[in-house]
Amino acid sequence: MSSPGRREEDVRRMLDVPPPPVPADLLVRATDRGTRLLRRRRALRRAGWSLLVAAVVAFAVWASVAQPWVVPPAATTPEIVGW
Repeated sequence: MSSPGRREEDVRRMLDVPPPPVPADLLVRATDRGTRLLRRRRALRRAGWSLLVAAVVAFAVWASVAQPWVVPPAATTPEIVGW
């Protein structure tokens, strides 16, 4: 028997076998799993946005208190001339 004929016989033999039975509760389990995944994804997204908002608020408070854009005072005082 040639190689393509053997492959064809193997395929025919696999197609002649009836498909395995599907569990009756497959739809319910798949729906529950999908719902859990969506709930988890939504919770992670909310947590991420909450963390981002908290970081922005913390940065804004720090920037308003520390005022990093203001030049710090000089370490030494300048000489007073004319006294």
